[in-house]
Amino acid sequence: MQSRTTHAVSALGWDGIVVRAVAVLGQRVSAVVRLRADVHRWRTQNGWPPMVDQSWFRSWFTPACHETLPIAAVDLVGLLIDAPTPELALDSCGTLMTLAPCAVLVPELGEDPVDGGPPGAAPEQSPDPLSLIELDYYGVGLLTCAGDDAVTVWVAPENRTGEFGASPFSRWLLEVLYDRLVDQRRPRVDSAVPDLHGPGLLAPRNGADQLP
Repeated sequence: MQSRTTHAVSALGWDGIVVRAVAVLGQRVSAVVRLRADVHRWRTQNGWPPMVDQSWFRSWFTPACHETLPIAAVDLVGLLIDAPTPELALDSCGTLMTLAPCAVLVPELGEDPVDGGPPGAAPEQSPDPLSLIELDYYGVGLLTCAGDDAVTVWVAPENRTGEFGASPFSRWLLEVLYDRLVDQRRPRVDSAVPDLHGPGLLAPRNGADQLP
């Protein structure tokens, strides 16, 4: 049986692989990522594994330490967060919406709250209309679930990342997700992907505008 998270990702139309239980900005989220197969193959062949060491991340602020950065090997499709009620959806997303489209999954009436929610915190059958308007205004998605397989999308998430721009943290997060994805050992890179050589996949380290 598929989990409610899997059903929620499918209902949102997010095409990618779910990386569960990722700690991001004080929240534990499920991230949906898509592997860039050609970049992954190049990085594997040229000695650029996932770079998750925090000291390396801090050195990005010192251009002399790293003249180049590897191109990100994954795209972040979206972030899915569990919350006990729709009223907490906006607080649950917080600044996560600056990183990727963000959606919150809450239980329907009669369902037990998601893990971490207080007892008896299940929401009403229909979310409060004012909550839906607020979430829609900020571009935060809202889904309710009944059991493990019935998911309703009340508000579709929007991609607002272009309003905030890239940051060293968002770039480092892609490395963390890349590392988690490699650990999951899927998907396998198609052997038909051509070999790539030379510095073409290395991005200049000259300002945040160079970060993907």
